[in-house]
Amino acid sequence: MWCHGGVSRDLPWPTDLPASARERLERTLAPLPEHRRTTFALRVSRWWADLVDGLSPYPDPPAVAARVLELAAAAYLEREDDLHLLDERRSLEPDWFQRPGVVGYAVYAERFAPEGTLAGVARHADHLRQLGVTYLHLMPLLQPRPAPNDGGYAVADYRRVREDLGTMADLRALTRSLRGQGISLCLDLVLNHVAREHEWAQAARAGDERYRRYFHVFPDRTVPDAYEATLPEVFPDFAPGSFTLDEELDGWVWTTFNSYQWDLAWENPDVFCEIADVILFLANQGVEVLRLDAIAFIWKRMGTACQNEPEVHQLTQALRAVSRIAAPSLVFLAEAIVGPNELVHYLGQGRHHGKVSDLAYHNSLMVQIWSMLASRDSRLAERALSRFPQVPSTSAWITYLRCHDDIGWAIDDDDARSVMVDGWAHRKFLSDYYSGEFEGSTAEGLVFQHNPATATGASPAAPPASSAWAARCGGSTPRSTRRASRRPPRPWTWRSPASCSGMPSSTGGAVSR
Repeated sequence: MWCHGGVSRDLPWPTDLPASARERLERTLAPLPEHRRTTFALRVSRWWADLVDGLSPYPDPPAVAARVLELAAAAYLEREDDLHLLDERRSLEPDWFQRPGVVGYAVYAERFAPEGTLAGVARHADHLRQLGVTYLHLMPLLQPRPAPNDGGYAVADYRRVREDLGTMADLRALTRSLRGQGISLCLDLVLNHVAREHEWAQAARAGDERYRRYFHVFPDRTVPDAYEATLPEVFPDFAPGSFTLDEELDGWVWTTFNSYQWDLAWENPDVFCEIADVILFLANQGVEVLRLDAIAFIWKRMGTACQNEPEVHQLTQALRAVSRIAAPSLVFLAEAIVGPNELVHYLGQGRHHGKVSDLAYHNSLMVQIWSMLASRDSRLAERALSRFPQVPSTSAWITYLRCHDDIGWAIDDDDARSVMVDGWAHRKFLSDYYSGEFEGSTAEGLVFQHNPATATGASPAAPPASSAWAARCGGSTPRSTRRASRRPPRPWTWRSPASCSGMPSSTGGAVSR
């Protein structure tokens, strides 16, 4: 019930929310003051349709939506007052991440502060602010499996911080300190897989059928072989194939990246609910941006590359709706290192316009900048970037030159032909140029996972070499491969779509932004 003019009224729930769900939500929210309960109900009313629509891959979307709302209500109940205030502020300033003064900084916590801890980062928050940083991306810090762990992206526990960095209490203290300096914290959330040591995988290996259904498990090679007929390999050199035989599991489990990283079965609504709960938990720690790692891979479909399937965008819309209800100050960054034809969908196209991720890396711009620097010619970049569809005005590209992944030469063959360039030859030129093999080049990068058929071997643009993601070009999709070794922090910035439309018009070597 809610009051208006001293008269008690029903909370403003959406009319098609089942009565049983309303009752459960009202019981959960009962300890809150009336204005908080009213706000939650109004948000549910606003986002209910998007939530149910996003859950359409499941047989009974309203039932899953009602279940997830209970998780959202529980998280909302536990949310601290200063985070509720941040939610209100961001609801009134939804363009906060599009403003010209927003500057991001990506760093490993243990390398940034002399103390090598989250508490150490907090003690240097004023230094970041003096540099003009308003957005801090701390590289993987959730508890991974023991090494090897894909640079921290084989997560064994979404609710624990790496022991060498501190605790969840330290993370909450850090986000509070950063907010005091006007800095938003970004963390990585791996969506496609968990470590073999994660509690869900351990339960599956122990014979729990519920958790076995959290993963793609097959009794023999029949179905895996059928999938692999169209699956590109991520690590053909040291982790060939996309499935691993696990003796404890007594089956073949889907492992896109490494044998110790088990792909989650997102067609199971239990998985969706688990990840939604993790998102709400991290938002309640004060995290303001979640980088959705490996998002392109989460939905599997026989006969495809199992990347960029429509369900990816539907489920992202549903996750965003859940977060808008319980923690609207949280925004999503899509780590979609995919081809130009697919990239714009992660910011929302068609029915998902403005309903999926708020931010995305402009991977194509990054590749074209390095291409222009090597070739001293901007025509290919002009062609490739001019055909990008308009993205929602509520979203923004992150403009960057480097990140922890290496550079895969995602040059589209059709774009190359349009400017009288051979795509294969240009990719080979870029690989040779930045590895120092091209005559006259002073670059010192190293080639990783070279594919002679497509010339898509990736190399870092500057030493030291780290790792790579390789691209399937010719109109296909680049694929994230291996994580980088740890590097010194590198600042970067982004601009809103309206300010990212211009590209150099000359064919000279200078790149001006």
